[in-house]
Amino acid sequence: ASEASAMWQSADGMPGSPSREDVTAALQFWTFFAAMHPLLTPVLWISEVLHTSPGPKIGDLVPVSFAGLNLVGLLAISQVRVLSNLVNGVLAALFFGCIGQGLAGGGDLSGYNLGLNDGGVRGCPSYAEVRQPSMKAFDVDKYQGRWYENAFHDWTQFTEVYDTTLDIELNADKSRWLDDFGLKGPSPTTSPRSFDKSPVANGAHYFLYGKVDKSTPGVLQETGFGVTFPNYIVDVKLSEDGTRYEEAIQFQCLEKGGVRVFEGINFLSRTPNLPADRLEDMHRRATAAGMDPYGSAPEQMHVVAHTDPETFTPIDNEWQQFWAGIGLPKLLALIESSTHSSFEDTGERVQ
Repeated sequence: ASEASAMWQSADGMPGSPSREDVTAALQFWTFFAAMHPLLTPVLWISEVLHTSPGPKIGDLVPVSFAGLNLVGLLAISQVRVLSNLVNGVLAALFFGCIGQGLAGGGDLSGYNLGLNDGGVRGCPSYAEVRQPSMKAFDVDKYQGRWYENAFHDWTQFTEVYDTTLDIELNADKSRWLDDFGLKGPSPTTSPRSFDKSPVANGAHYFLYGKVDKSTPGVLQETGFGVTFPNYIVDVKLSEDGTRYEEAIQFQCLEKGGVRVFEGINFLSRTPNLPADRLEDMHRRATAAGMDPYGSAPEQMHVVAHTDPETFTPIDNEWQQFWAGIGLPKLLALIESSTHSSFEDTGERVQ
């Protein structure tokens, strides 16, 4: 609370301090993801219960037993005030308890570490503090194409998803960058009975936009989730033929008024399932870059599961047919194609 208060009090203060609008956007960004994690967990649990409930199904989708149990429960809560108050109190306690655990660093440090200025350091480092020698003569052209996210420390992501990819594209004059962030979820590991019923079982995309400044190669001003933050490319490994980068370590950090609101670390490669020795080497390189206080240690990063892209076949079942019947896959495909078309064909500037 003291860190958030200091950030707010710094707004519109001394010259160079953040504006109230910037601080508000950062706090809204933090609040959104702080709330999303404790809301997603019960949704996934309910989905598992739904798809393990016995008996005949309504429309081949929802078991009668599940629907009946929910109807009885809702009627009881609506009719019995004491029960309603008890349920609401328990849910509120669980919700705020989860956020409190995230703030205290008592939960999953890879995907839900909400602490402000944690790790014994204040604010964000400069690029010079983390930039590695491999970034000398960095060529952003060689960064384009598909990347697989092998591990992350990032509470804007969810450890329940899998097959996370980043497709990087530059516009014609190489002044802008489009990051097509793809994923599937939930994973078969976290939701073994319901993963294939999810509306994004066959994938979904989110887009981040970046400004490429040729005067600072390796630093992009990336915009997403309503805020703009620097995305540092800290370290890269070049392919044997020199045509593209094969591995990369990215670091995003958002600071307002001397308070670090968010840090994200991504280990990326062109290989979906990175061998253990290469992943260990990326941890060593991140440690050498001084990134451990920001979450790059193995115990603070989540290893992303990937299927084999060569053998994966789209999931098709009653639930996927239901989503198709209401037009969801077409909508997701339209959003993806129109975003790429707009990026390629217009001169829209990233704000």
